[in-house]
Amino acid sequence: MRAVRYDRYGPPEVLRVADVPEPVAGPGQVLVDVHAAGVSGGEDAIREGRLRMVMREPLPRGIGNEFAGVVAGTGPGVTGYRPGDRVWGLTPWRTFGAVAERVVVPAARLAPAPAGLDLVEAAALPVAGTTVLTALADRVRLRAGDRLLVRGAAGAVGVVAVQFGRETGAHVTALAGANGLDLVRRLGADEALDYRTTSPADLGTFDVILDLVGTDVRAYRRLLTRRGRLVALVADPDHLVRSVLTGFLPRVVAFSNNPPAERIARLTELVERGAIRPVISAVLPMSEAAEAHRRVARGGVPGKIVLTTQASEPV
Repeated sequence: MRAVRYDRYGPPEVLRVADVPEPVAGPGQVLVDVHAAGVSGGEDAIREGRLRMVMREPLPRGIGNEFAGVVAGTGPGVTGYRPGDRVWGLTPWRTFGAVAERVVVPAARLAPAPAGLDLVEAAALPVAGTTVLTALADRVRLRAGDRLLVRGAAGAVGVVAVQFGRETGAHVTALAGANGLDLVRRLGADEALDYRTTSPADLGTFDVILDLVGTDVRAYRRLLTRRGRLVALVADPDHLVRSVLTGFLPRVVAFSNNPPAERIARLTELVERGAIRPVISAVLPMSEAAEAHRRVARGGVPGKIVLTTQASEPV
């Protein structure tokens, strides 16, 4: 089968489409024909080797950790999935390889793909959606009436956070680039502000701050109400120790997303009733994986870039 791989660290040009052995589903695993996979923002630092002390998966290595597709087979002990089922999911924690024609994952990393989305659209949501649910529903328990600030609101996770905040009944303030302000307003932000012209001193106080930028965390933490919390989701790979230590500050929550099957299924339910919709900036073939990584590295990409891996009509 074909899969995107790199066998040395470096710029996007190290990515190539390679012929690799087809995976085989073992006990508790599901084999999926991948139709599309999302491109995550943090993968450039991994591909460049800046996180090699944390990401121990050996080279050559694949890219992508979210996908949507159709079940091709199951291993021993798997129940609830049959060939032909539409599914979406994530690769195991801290592993990659979703940008491939087929992938094998534990059944616990899957859920039925949402009705009403084709599989290309669905591929844009598993990582961002489960990250937001873990952060806002599980870790800080966002409630109706809370004041929520989303930094980096037009990015892949930010657009989902704005929608979830609206669905929950929170008052959502979105910080984004000027080109993303209309988008976050359409998604439900009560206030949309240009981060280039807005400093922490210009803002009020918040019950929850979702930080998707990673800079000036201490300044934004001062905006919290007495019981407020800041969720720090971005680590600076060039200052990794400092980023890790930020997670130990009082009222700062940090985690590495590793959702159970129930959380992926919860995301399916939210999407099916229209509470969360994907935002896709571009759909490219897997042969253009390097271009996708270049665009993400430049920044300013609204929502997700999705790579297609099957020459088929949307399902």
